[in-house]
Amino acid sequence: MTPKAILMAGLGAVALAVVTVANASTPTPAPGQPAMMKPAGQGWVPPGTPGSPVDGSIFHAQVLLDVAGFPSGVIDGKKGAVFAKSISGFQQAHNLPDTGQLDDATRTALLAQNRPALIEVKLTADQVAGPFVNPFPKMPEDQAKLAFMGYRNMLEEVAEEFHTTPDTIVALNGPDAKIGVGETLKLPNVVAANQKYDGVKDDIKPWFARLNVDAGAVQGDYIVVSKKEGVLRVMKGTPPAGALTKDRGKGAKYAAPKDLGQGQVVAQFPVTMGSSHDPLPFGLWKVTTYAFLPPFHYQPDLFWDAKDPEGGDKRLKPGPNGPVGLAWLDLTKEHYGIHGTASPDTIGRAESHGCIRLSNWDVLRLSQMLKPGFKAVFTS
Repeated sequence: MTPKAILMAGLGAVALAVVTVANASTPTPAPGQPAMMKPAGQGWVPPGTPGSPVDGSIFHAQVLLDVAGFPSGVIDGKKGAVFAKSISGFQQAHNLPDTGQLDDATRTALLAQNRPALIEVKLTADQVAGPFVNPFPKMPEDQAKLAFMGYRNMLEEVAEEFHTTPDTIVALNGPDAKIGVGETLKLPNVVAANQKYDGVKDDIKPWFARLNVDAGAVQGDYIVVSKKEGVLRVMKGTPPAGALTKDRGKGAKYAAPKDLGQGQVVAQFPVTMGSSHDPLPFGLWKVTTYAFLPPFHYQPDLFWDAKDPEGGDKRLKPGPNGPVGLAWLDLTKEHYGIHGTASPDTIGRAESHGCIRLSNWDVLRLSQMLKPGFKAVFTS
């Protein structure tokens, strides 16, 4: 299924007008004429029924895992390796047999939250306010000209708020669904129960609320990042007592630590990390400071795949579609951090430039679970 695009009736000054969810291949209508999504040769069926891309049981489990602190990436009703890892992490934390399968015992434990899979949301102006950047430039030199690295359209904005994808919103609501102020959509039920974001600056708190980040009671003492499993585990207990790994610069090889601390898993997030060009630096590090809505200093000499490595540094403005998303948790290794992303659907499925990358909503939630200064164990 191709990504869906928003086509705004009237364009420009009426950015908050009701618009129709449209297929990216649908011709752009004349101003003031909304486009309807009618994929050729495809008929829409309700989610959870044969022919729908959304598996009802998987979708509900993803919602419950997300709320419990064991998200499986974007909520899309599709089973995969990331989903199995999330199930396994939840099982370990709740003393269940570690099968990686949505078995009866795991279903029962998840359903104890007593939370329906879907919620009907009547959209407000704040939820579809933008500012929007469409088309979004691909090259850093063009991105550097933007005043804000914002969402492309209303659909992308709402998808991020409810931890899902534009495709999934269309699958849940049908091709004739509309998005805009006053319109009602069926969305994943991830509404945060606790929005008391202690220690977060007042100008940043709206972003936590906007992305349904729960400031609940889950608290950790350190993290363990597993290269093999592709997950970041939040641990409650005693972190490794050894000295921190010394930063030996870009390209240095580090030994995987043997001591992973004495802790219990209390939360787990899928992550994208490292590559053959920028491998995960194994060792014991520390996360020193947090930066929210950070700008990004693009230095092409640090990127092996830079199109123009001699093109000079670029200063990119902040925003949810910036290279590091909505938060940067700084590591004691230079140029490395734990941060958000503009592409949450790739988490756990793609490589990064060495850093630890999470969805924007997950990195914000992680920042609520641990205080700056926590230790980070990077292991194979």
